[in-house]
Amino acid sequence: QVQLQESGPGLVQPSQTLSLTCTVSGGSITTDYYYWTWIRQPPGKGLEWMGATSSTGSTYYDPSLKSRTSITSSTSKTQFTLQLSSVTPEDTAVYYCARGPRLRTSQWSDYDYWGQGTQVTVSS
Repeated sequence: QVQLQESGPGLVQPSQTLSLTCTVSGGSITTDYYYWTWIRQPPGKGLEWMGATSSTGSTYYDPSLKSRTSITSSTSKTQFTLQLSSVTPEDTAVYYCARGPRLRTSQWSDYDYWGQGTQVTVSS
């Protein structure tokens, strides 16, 4: 059974860099045919696909966030990290990591495993 768990600070100051880590247990991000994804849900809005990394280490980003986003994976291949720079209050959201076989989708049903989500608030 694969499990995902997000971790990171719950409060980030404007203009700083948000950094979240997703820890994978019961599996590895080197598993073929899956994308390891970051998705967020701002308050009162729908899910937003942010980016993903593949089993080969390739990365993919939403064009609107690409200039501020970086996704990296650990050498152990059991963690992948999201960094979002120059954050503003509009980046306040619940952030999720998830595993699925498709890119650029924010539908719950397109992912077979999700983390529980972590609230990040951008405020001074």
